[in-house]
Amino acid sequence: MEVFVRVAECGSFSRAAESLDLANATVTTCVRNLERHLDVTLINRDTRRLRLTEEGQMFLLRARDLLESVARTEEEIRSQVGQLRGRLHIETPISLGHALLCPALPDFAKRYPEISTAVTLSNQPHHVIERGIDVAIRMDQVEDADLIARPIYEGSYIVCCAPDLVGTLPAHPDELDRRRCIGILPEERRFVNPWLLRKGEERVEIRPDGPLHFNSSDALLMAAQRGAGVTCVLDVFVNSQLADGTLVQVYPEWETAVKTFYVVMAQSRVGSAKVKAFTDFLFDVFATQRRPSGHSVVGVRPIGKR
Repeated sequence: MEVFVRVAECGSFSRAAESLDLANATVTTCVRNLERHLDVTLINRDTRRLRLTEEGQMFLLRARDLLESVARTEEEIRSQVGQLRGRLHIETPISLGHALLCPALPDFAKRYPEISTAVTLSNQPHHVIERGIDVAIRMDQVEDADLIARPIYEGSYIVCCAPDLVGTLPAHPDELDRRRCIGILPEERRFVNPWLLRKGEERVEIRPDGPLHFNSSDALLMAAQRGAGVTCVLDVFVNSQLADGTLVQVYPEWETAVKTFYVVMAQSRVGSAKVKAFTDFLFDVFATQRRPSGHSVVGVRPIGKR
């Protein structure tokens, strides 16, 4: 039943096999055995697509309910005796994983040694349901309105540079030489993101035109630490450098844009004790950071053709 549900959700035997960590032949055999047992055809197959039969659609609804009930029952029993176990698939943006999540994960492993956590670091988010992802971290938008999203972190951008450069900068950010500014390249775009600064009614837009630009906050911060120029990144990525003095915040009296991170999961994962344990752990990790207001609205954008 679990294999059939995953095939139906993924729309593909091969993607279902990948998300379940099974061989393609095993997935095909499971579905055929299920159809033989029920004496009906659940999935019509051709070379281009899969389509559930009327019986398959009915069985999918009932199977989901049964599997979720079984999973809740198993995890309730395990949680009562302190034995949370099984596989947990996490997806997070690369820079956020490097800055916060990955350094904290050994503590999660010590707390729950029976949970096998697989982490995918990616700036190209995958579809949560199709890839069998239990928990994903998204920034500002999610890929499907049917997902459950909870705000977990809200941060603002920090304008910063190496200590040696601070004394050479003008007092007003609008006078900052754009050729001394290094920035972030959005995915699949050639031009860097502008910086938007605000103080009262005054607004300043800075478009970096320096010698270096990156699509990675990690690379950008390494260049800034070596004196390559002034940069502007989310506080969560630069907090440790500000703390150890390798980078210094400039123009702190100016407000910057705010970004919200969300912990995202499929509705079927909400009752999972493993997912709850990991979500609670995430809130602990972010506890020292700026917390979300709780009133933000989550944007939804499609992934690929979806």
